[in-house]
Amino acid sequence: MRKALRWLLALAVLIGTVGTAQAATAAQPEATGATGTGTGTGTDIKDRLLAIPGMSLIEEKPYPGYRFFVLNYTQPVDHRHPSQGTFQQRITVLHKDVSRPTVFYTGGYNVSTTPSRREPTQIVDGNQVSMEYRFFTPSRPAPADWSKLDIWQAASDQHRIFRALKPVYPENWISTGGSKGGMTATYYERFYPHDMDGVVAYVAPNDVVNKEDSAYDRFFATVGTKECRDRLNAVQREALVRREPLERKYAAYAADNGYTFDTIGGLDRAYEAVVLDYVWGFWQYSTLKACDDIPADARSATDEEIWTSVDTVSGFSAYTDQGLSTYTPYYYQAGTQLGAPTIHFPHIEKQYIRYGYQPPRNFVPRSIPMTFQPWAMRDVDTWVRHNARHMLFVYGENDPWGAEPFRLGHGARDSYVFTAPGMNHGANVAGLVPDQKAFATARILAWAGVASPAVRENPSAARPLAAFDARLDRRDVEREPALRP
Repeated sequence: MRKALRWLLALAVLIGTVGTAQAATAAQPEATGATGTGTGTGTDIKDRLLAIPGMSLIEEKPYPGYRFFVLNYTQPVDHRHPSQGTFQQRITVLHKDVSRPTVFYTGGYNVSTTPSRREPTQIVDGNQVSMEYRFFTPSRPAPADWSKLDIWQAASDQHRIFRALKPVYPENWISTGGSKGGMTATYYERFYPHDMDGVVAYVAPNDVVNKEDSAYDRFFATVGTKECRDRLNAVQREALVRREPLERKYAAYAADNGYTFDTIGGLDRAYEAVVLDYVWGFWQYSTLKACDDIPADARSATDEEIWTSVDTVSGFSAYTDQGLSTYTPYYYQAGTQLGAPTIHFPHIEKQYIRYGYQPPRNFVPRSIPMTFQPWAMRDVDTWVRHNARHMLFVYGENDPWGAEPFRLGHGARDSYVFTAPGMNHGANVAGLVPDQKAFATARILAWAGVASPAVRENPSAARPLAAFDARLDRRDVEREPALRP
């Protein structure tokens, strides 16, 4: 990623029209019962979803034990002025039963249209609503007014979806997301603290002061082992020392694939950006064991070995126009509210670094205006410290994005920050030490309203209510090319 938000003064705004559907009165135990409704009303769940004003069906996909719908929902481009245009926002619904709790998930990017279940959904054995973040294609207004892409507008998207679906799914709701999705879940709670019954935010960066990034330098000085750090640093340095021959290879690679470099301003800038992402990208997505795959002696490695190692970790397509275009909404937000990290490279002589970590402005077409709002993240951070309620933050010990985490102050209630030892950007509750894992699971069950008397009395008895499903419950870190959360 490139991150950070600050001081967003409380925008007291209530969202316009909210579609509603008739309330459920009872529930069958399974979504795959005789009628396939998951309701006691005799009305099929698909009909109930499509009765919501603004909701339309893209497709339904079968999955054992569930109904899975890909839907469009009509949203205002500007929630402050709902009459000034709308767009279609993709959401998915993994329906189990209206008598079960619901997990509201967003990754902060595009939504997957393949059935999947996030960790809290498995823990509470519930339904799952997943939202595509505004301005990610195809959930983008046309024409796109980029000033309407901010964290409050996105939180208001979630609020409207929740208000529309709550009559259909009346039990407790928990919001969740990983990385930018964890940030999104946190911002949603900040602006609409009465919607959710709990929040589980995974590996959520919190760049409060965009110009002060020394925490990342301290992280990279100690993460993992010295042997691993030395290997990675040496390969990164060697890729810059051999810039000329490897850039020739890069040019051929770009020509073969039709890649261009207009947005970032040339192949040389793109090459350095990829190389400087290398160490960060390794720790974000890999574990200490993967150090065995890094060339042990970079100076004696072939050009092909250096290229392959950097490409495997960072991806040479990442900063091409084609690689950047999908992530324009992210870089726009990083450059207007979220902020972006800047780190130093003490193992590389200055003459080898021409640009350093480039700002998000370099990754967004110049036709899109950007102005940074330094108060946005400070506002969220202050709110979390003093007002967090039923919030769980999970970080990975070896994840660079966790160098600047959310922290809790005296005003927080029933909220927690845990770190999974040895884990990367894919850290989760299952990776916590046993006592914390059981405790976190118990709190999630309690917030969802499905904790048994035994769990309420003894949190160590807490277990996920749904059996693990290898197809639904993918636990690998969601990889985003280049330096993105």
